[in-house]
Amino acid sequence: MKFFKEFKEFAVKGNMMDMAIGIIIGAAFNKVIDVLVKKVFMPPLSLMTDGLNYQDKKYVLREAVANANSEITVKEVAIEYGILFETFLDFFIIGITVFLVVKGMNRLRDKAQDPKNKVVATPKEIQLLSNLTELMEEQNALLRNKS
Repeated sequence: MKFFKEFKEFAVKGNMMDMAIGIIIGAAFNKVIDVLVKKVFMPPLSLMTDGLNYQDKKYVLREAVANANSEITVKEVAIEYGILFETFLDFFIIGITVFLVVKGMNRLRDKAQDPKNKVVATPKEIQLLSNLTELMEEQNALLRNKS
């Protein structure tokens, strides 16, 4: 029973939802990076290398064997290093993007925790009480004027 109680606390506290949201955003981010590499970075790189398509680059270990009817009887065995290159490029772009996001978040955190910054944000509860006090004073002034 302790296990289920701990799991319930874990799920209710939001950790599970945070994790699910992170996974969903990560999957969408992966699609964006995939398109960025294949449709934005690879075409100019291919153009600079005289139309070389990196996805097709491979080192053939054994050629495919076809019979008289042009049916492949033995499949080709190859090391497809072009796809590996694109995957490394994906990884590099993701790494740089994550680095920039973390760097930006750290900068915001440092500004929020700046010891030289003497401005203290008023807690929401105190701000609401202050607003309530102002409204009561206005209401009392109106009531005094009516009398």
